[in-house]
Amino acid sequence: MKKTLWLIVPSIGALLALAAQQNKDFTTTISKQGGLPKIAIPDFRGAGDAQKFMAVFNQTLAADVESSGQLKLISKSMMPSFTPQQPSDFVTPPPAQPVNPRRRNEPPPPTSGGGHWISDWAGPPSNTNYLALGYTAVQNNVFVLRGWLFDVSKPDVTSAQMLGKTYLGSVDEAGARKAAHEFAADIVALFGGKSMFGTHIYYVHRDTAQSPREIWRMDPDGGNATQLTRFGITSHEPAVSADGTKFAFSSNRAYKWDIFVFSVDPRRDLRFYNPNARMNTQPSFTPDGKQIVFSSTAGTDKCCRIFIANLDGSGVRPISSPGFLDAEPKMNPKTGADIVFSSGRSGPEQIYKMNMDGGDLERLTDGTGEASNASWHPNGQQIAFAWTRGFSAGKFNIFIMDVTTRSYNQLTHDEGKNENPSWAPDGIHLAFMSNRSGNEQIWTMLANGDQPQRITKQGLNSTPVWGM
Repeated sequence: MKKTLWLIVPSIGALLALAAQQNKDFTTTISKQGGLPKIAIPDFRGAGDAQKFMAVFNQTLAADVESSGQLKLISKSMMPSFTPQQPSDFVTPPPAQPVNPRRRNEPPPPTSGGGHWISDWAGPPSNTNYLALGYTAVQNNVFVLRGWLFDVSKPDVTSAQMLGKTYLGSVDEAGARKAAHEFAADIVALFGGKSMFGTHIYYVHRDTAQSPREIWRMDPDGGNATQLTRFGITSHEPAVSADGTKFAFSSNRAYKWDIFVFSVDPRRDLRFYNPNARMNTQPSFTPDGKQIVFSSTAGTDKCCRIFIANLDGSGVRPISSPGFLDAEPKMNPKTGADIVFSSGRSGPEQIYKMNMDGGDLERLTDGTGEASNASWHPNGQQIAFAWTRGFSAGKFNIFIMDVTTRSYNQLTHDEGKNENPSWAPDGIHLAFMSNRSGNEQIWTMLANGDQPQRITKQGLNSTPVWGM
């Protein structure tokens, strides 16, 4: 949350108990882990030079599949002792033999191949539904992966095979990660999911508490972190266009807060001409990427109101009324017809919604605690946001809400300060900032609160925005 924009005012009214009926009515598309199909992914091995990259390969493959929300990864300790690397490594079980009456008291012959039979993986202790396996090698200076997926409930290898494909990458960690991402994406797609490979998280990074903040970008698992700005002074509040070709942020590079818009590739300043104001901040793209909504002090000495302008800053006009503290505008990505924003107009900050003309104003949160950082779900029907409801002032947790019914669900629970949620393009993952590990870092989780994962490790990191 941006405390530079908010006045510190006492809470109005006592905190209310959570509405049981609201929580009961709220539903998400995420299944609990107990109901997910199970998959075994034993460690892949590499031939020759490929082996040195297998640690990062195996970590990436397992993390992508497990975090998809479609499959439950079983522990490697529960897997059979033998790990096939290709279909030909499986052995067909021998046909059942009639019991010889003269040997009735002798122990029966082995019924398990210890992993050599595909049925071994369906039985205890693994009790899995699916098995992913394969191997890697370096051929003609290319990292090559051969990957397969099997339904182990099937009676033989031919009928069990669901996927068999070759993946290529450069002979380095980046190439190994790429191959793992692509194989995981194909596995997840077979179960109706969508891989996050190819999407990016934009965020604010600083090396220490005294270092300047800069805008960075990384893969959803924290890999390939890249610095985007080098202003040497505070840059924050990143936003990214729906097609991933542009990003915006605010910075006090000229000793006042202004908005900057850059293209991603190639990276260059697209020149957003800011209105004359002490503060132009918190930019957000319209769904078509042709305009920007933002918060500004333009035309007033008070902070702040919501404006909209073309991509170059022309055609600027106010949307919200003057005299209030309005900030953090986000336009509905599905309809482009309404905006959610934070406002202190009723006391402590709350989440509001209005149309593009500033009409049909309604408060979405109930007035208790403080609420901020609203982020639209891609379906335009739900928002994620930070709220202190039920906790002391400043102790934020992540909630999601249906904007029509106002039913909501709490995703984080008393684990440090949790703010700035941002929906992934698949609508079933969230990125957010949390200090639960001791300082500000970027985390991801499923939209039911499951599988929280810390994805940044170095320095201080905040304000994630998940986009293409």
